[in-house]
Amino acid sequence: MTAPPPVRPPAPSDDRRAGVPAVRPPSKLLAPLRETGKLFALAAEVTRAIFRRPFQLREFVEQFWFVASVTILPAALVSIPFGAVIALQVGSLTQQLGAQSFTGGASVLAVIQQASPLIVALLIAGAGGSAICADLGSRKIREELDAMEVMGVSPVQRLVVPRVLATMLVAVLLNGMVSVVGTLGGYFFNVIMQGGTPGAYLASFSALAQLPDLYISELKALIFGFIAGIVAAYRGLNPRGGPKGVGDAVNQSVVITFMLLFFVNMVLTAIYLQIVPPKGG
Repeated sequence: MTAPPPVRPPAPSDDRRAGVPAVRPPSKLLAPLRETGKLFALAAEVTRAIFRRPFQLREFVEQFWFVASVTILPAALVSIPFGAVIALQVGSLTQQLGAQSFTGGASVLAVIQQASPLIVALLIAGAGGSAICADLGSRKIREELDAMEVMGVSPVQRLVVPRVLATMLVAVLLNGMVSVVGTLGGYFFNVIMQGGTPGAYLASFSALAQLPDLYISELKALIFGFIAGIVAAYRGLNPRGGPKGVGDAVNQSVVITFMLLFFVNMVLTAIYLQIVPPKGG
């Protein structure tokens, strides 16, 4: 019997022969950067798709009504204690400093510039954004989005764009309502509970407030609504692990949105204070 031929090791690949190192799997440390890049890529794609036809008007109206219906009442109820707490805290501080006449202006500016956009964005992210994420995630695991791509329909233009526009419009409209309700709540608690005078409250507001304060409030609401819609859509389009992954994606979307909102709010406030001079300054 002849001996079997010796087993030779596999020949090196062309890359190794040429001295090129083998490609390593991506590092886990870069995973957050990749996720951030994908999120910004989705935001850019949604921005481009907004101006592309056909526009899904019916889907937009349905999503607008849904997001508004689940956020109007909670926003109104939450804005009252927010305005009251701000008015009570600012009123107590101004009394210690001997500047009671500026209580109304300071509390109303705090409600309009800071509290109102954040309240609206947090409620939209918690109520509307979680529902958007769950809806898109369930469609993803049922392979409906893959079927749409096979038929030549863009899921971003068909499903994501109407939802993002709905959250933006609802945020802008709710911001005005929350500003009015919060201001009325602060007025009531300052005048009734702290013994302030209505005339001094309104006079201090007219002396300190200016129209750009309302502009920055609406701009914040618009940007916050866009962020809430984009983050919810991104996590809904990328669930992991089946139905359990959809639930995890919903929780992650709410947490990520909250973190981004506070960071963006800080940046916008710093820019506004540098660009717009205070009234009378």
